[in-house]
Amino acid sequence: MSDILFPFIGGIGLFLIGMMLLSEGLVSFAGPALRSALIRFTGTPFKAFLSGTLTTALVQSSSATTVTIIGFVSAGLITFTQAVGFVIGTSLGNTATGWIVAVIGLKIKFGFYTLPLIGIGALLKLLGRGRIRDLGVALAGFGMLFLGLTTLQDSMRELSSLVDFASLPVGGFWAHIVVMLFGLVLTIILQSSSAAIATTLTALYTQTINFEQAGALVIGASIGTTVTGILVTIGATVAAKRTAVANIVFNLVAGVIAIILFPGLLAATKFLSQNVEIEPGTIGLVLFHTLFIGLGVVLFMPFTTQFARFVERLLPEKEEDIAGNLDNSTLGVPEVALEASQRALEKIATLLFSTYEDACKQPGTAIDATLLDRTRIALDRAYDFISRVPLESDQNKLAEQRIAQLHAADHLIRFRQRLFELTTQPIDFAGPDYQWALEHNLRMLELARASTQRDATQDTIEEIGREAGTLEGLSRQLRHDILQGGGRRHAAAAQLLHTTDAIRWLERSGHHIWRICHYLTESRVNGHPVAEPVIEETPPAVTETQAAAQADAGIEHAPGEQPATSPATESAASIQPTAPETSDAPPTTETQQR
Repeated sequence: MSDILFPFIGGIGLFLIGMMLLSEGLVSFAGPALRSALIRFTGTPFKAFLSGTLTTALVQSSSATTVTIIGFVSAGLITFTQAVGFVIGTSLGNTATGWIVAVIGLKIKFGFYTLPLIGIGALLKLLGRGRIRDLGVALAGFGMLFLGLTTLQDSMRELSSLVDFASLPVGGFWAHIVVMLFGLVLTIILQSSSAAIATTLTALYTQTINFEQAGALVIGASIGTTVTGILVTIGATVAAKRTAVANIVFNLVAGVIAIILFPGLLAATKFLSQNVEIEPGTIGLVLFHTLFIGLGVVLFMPFTTQFARFVERLLPEKEEDIAGNLDNSTLGVPEVALEASQRALEKIATLLFSTYEDACKQPGTAIDATLLDRTRIALDRAYDFISRVPLESDQNKLAEQRIAQLHAADHLIRFRQRLFELTTQPIDFAGPDYQWALEHNLRMLELARASTQRDATQDTIEEIGREAGTLEGLSRQLRHDILQGGGRRHAAAAQLLHTTDAIRWLERSGHHIWRICHYLTESRVNGHPVAEPVIEETPPAVTETQAAAQADAGIEHAPGEQPATSPATESAASIQPTAPETSDAPPTTETQQR
């Protein structure tokens, strides 16, 4: 008994591992070229369909291509309507595995001849670098796939002597339903429709089952893939859920139509087999599989836009989820993951800049504490997501892009915290002491809007930097004048300290706006650093007596703040996000500390 079951189970396992390694190796080996091609050839639903079909046939994994397309949707690189066409194409492209098994795998004993590929692939994986390692993984996977198929084929003949598969129901609608359910359960157990179809083809080739039973099993395997899709949606983002639901609905509808039209599809397969001179065995079964998937394609493709809208209504976007496009499944594709995080940071920056602009234009307007709390959650999630993007040692551009995003997230966290301070210690921006600073901040926000909308140029960033430098210089001068009594006389020391604190707050807020825009732009150009603007400022000279007077008055940098520095001095190792405050423990202002 064990002499039969062990090779049977091992053959399925080798086939599954071979499929995974082959897919992983091919996707990594193709790298950015494959992803660029996917984006380029998904301009319309029909192009997306062709792209999905060809890509899945080449990489031999609908799961890998589907995860990639989920990342594209999350990152905003393609629309969901285009993704629907791609998903439909992956279902048709998935039939390529059956054609390979039927035409080559079962006709020729490739398992023996592909053994050297496993050894060569393992050596390339261990000794090679970069894409050579990925090629080694693909070669080893290719060899293991056919070795598993040969092992499965040999064990299937022995298994048929123990299990009477001929006892499965034959003929009639309910008989087809029973056999289909058997194929569905087999797919759920194996977690791979390709493995279930390969097992069915092997059973048909060894005459363990007949053609009608094999056809019902293939339909069950096609429907069984929807269960895996349901598991994917648990805890996933909206983009991932929508893509999975589209895949589920398509395969479910195609399977139901196939079981209803089962006799007609068998007749059509027989007719085509006779006219094209295809043998009615394994190749005929793959033709049957391709026919009913193709029928689903014909029914769905003219209505991809309507189908996409139906799924979007079924799973609406959550407005409160600012960083909802950060899907963990995209972490395996660093380029896509960093594009998704870039868009999340730009969205957060837009919300915070708009909040600050409202506060500047309408003094006394209450800051939306709920929005600040949502952005805090989104920033925490974005920072964690960016930190977990895996990169190889030779991916320098992506590494620089990730560092720039971490810097941008750090400044966004600090800027959000400054806005939070306004909810506990509001500043009366209507006062005459702040008008000049407000004008500079509003000008910077106007320029920053172009940065978050991807319209910023190097000149835009330089202008924002000059505004920040001017603001810093004027701030120092005004604080110096106030402390020396050259400015407007204040009624009390408390009012003087409040004014200097507010000026310092406006100055540092402007600095963070500049740095946020700088790093977002630097990240957007894929790691090519943006030239630093030359900031011309003339801070007033401070004598020892004046410095002592400022120290006595309590004028110092805000806790945790440093004077404006060049980004060249900011290293990736120094990036530590400020711990977000809670409503129970508001931040301490400079005046309160004094």
